[in-house]
Amino acid sequence: MNINAQNLDYYQLNQAIRQAEGPVVIDHCLGQRFIGTALGAGRSLTIHGVPGNAMGAYLDGGSIEVFGDVQEATGDTMNAGTIVVHGSAGDATGYSMRGGVILIEGDVGYRAGIHMKSYGSKVPVLIVGGAAGSFLGEYQAGGLILVLGLGHEDRAPYNYFCGTGMHGGKIVVRSDYIPENLPDQVVPHDLDQAGLEEIMPYLGRYCSTFGVPMERILPHRFYALTPNTASPYKRLYAMN
Repeated sequence: MNINAQNLDYYQLNQAIRQAEGPVVIDHCLGQRFIGTALGAGRSLTIHGVPGNAMGAYLDGGSIEVFGDVQEATGDTMNAGTIVVHGSAGDATGYSMRGGVILIEGDVGYRAGIHMKSYGSKVPVLIVGGAAGSFLGEYQAGGLILVLGLGHEDRAPYNYFCGTGMHGGKIVVRSDYIPENLPDQVVPHDLDQAGLEEIMPYLGRYCSTFGVPMERILPHRFYALTPNTASPYKRLYAMN
């Protein structure tokens, strides 16, 4: 089903999505919020334009592909499924994400991956092809954030306060630059062979999705940011 969103507000657009059967293609999207909220398994959206805030919030197994940029809180508290963005994303991408995969071709804004968490077999993954703003992985409790830094090879591909309050999960960065002003809650270390093998499926997925040659990414230095075991933050969230 095709939906022309040009003259629809967010409520009308989302009602049309809920009532549609089969794959949905949305044209002329411009700022409508909450698109694909709680979209379940077997449902798919293709969006041309710029969706508004909280696209894919509470996503529960569905798939959303956007040909354009997205605004804030993409994938807010998503539980399962896939979001693919052929462009860049605003602040708080993957906020409280607890499952599924988000692939961003370009950059993300502030607080990407904030409060990401994992439980059992649910391990959320946020892949950023470009760079991230400040507070990347703030209070991260689980999951994987992968930042490739494509087009930003002259610096660390994130800004200030990366991993502030981090007490679980992992941030993996492709870069030759490790900033000296990382917060005390984060420990940087070079990615070993086992760590590289762990992320290879995600690198392959990024390359195949966006048509990026693997040779552009490998060989290159990768390092991981993991929680400092001496950090006091974990005690605020876990009873152990």
